[in-house]
Amino acid sequence: MHVTIDFDRCEGHGLCALAAPAVFWIDDEGYTQFVAEPPENERDKVISAVQECPARAIQLRSPGPA
Repeated sequence: MHVTIDFDRCEGHGLCALAAPAVFWIDDEGYTQFVAEPPENERDKVISAVQECPARAIQLRSPGPA
């Protein structure tokens, strides 16, 4: 699983950090930070974060072939 954020769309609502705090967080300067390759056990929370993002700025992709 690979996570990306389109920072041109991100509005900093922080709902992703509430849905999946081990993957998304807001830094001291107010910017969204994230783990690009989160562990598989976070999948359900990451999907919730994607669905809850009002700006639709988060994308979740499956890894490509090795």
